[in-house]
Amino acid sequence: MKKEALYQYVDHTALKAFTTWQEIRTLCQEALDYGMVSVCIPSSYVRRAHEAFPELTICTVTGFPLGNASTEAKLAETRQALADGAGEVDMVINIGMVKNGEYDAVTEEIRLLKKETGERILKVIIETCYLTEEEKIRMCRAVTEAGADYIKTSTGFGTAGAALADVKLMKEHIGPKVKIKAAGGIRSREEMEAYIAAGCSRIGTSS
Repeated sequence: MKKEALYQYVDHTALKAFTTWQEIRTLCQEALDYGMVSVCIPSSYVRRAHEAFPELTICTVTGFPLGNASTEAKLAETRQALADGAGEVDMVINIGMVKNGEYDAVTEEIRLLKKETGERILKVIIETCYLTEEEKIRMCRAVTEAGADYIKTSTGFGTAGAALADVKLMKEHIGPKVKIKAAGGIRSREEMEAYIAAGCSRIGTSS
């Protein structure tokens, strides 16, 4: 696959705690120059990025990186990000609820955030490094039942990032309308091509 085609899968990402506005500006310009799908940035920069680069799709993260904020807090964060100009939102599930077996509550939280995003894209980060195979399968069902647009492997801030085995598992258990985003540790062209071949429609990378 030509590198120009690979760029069309990329959410160009900068989410470290010490990311500066100048780094965000550079990220946005690179995304435009190379035809990337979006930039994924902290919510505090969404308004400035949208005003400086109105033609660019801005993605941000909700409940990031731990996912254990209240549903109300995630909704408020999502609502503000959309008002500031975000076109896409990547939310982190409540992993503790998954471990409690509270799958209905997790599904309902995703459903509420999808209702908030409406026509705009919602990606659901399940942080695969913390889940058992059965929990991953249950999250595939939750994302599908809640009507989210994407299931995403990782925040990039957990104990491990994306794994091809997880993408293949997701592909087997998600509904036909759900797409897959892989993120965390994907740094080479060969890795990108492997994840796309396995079924990913988006790749999140800061490399």
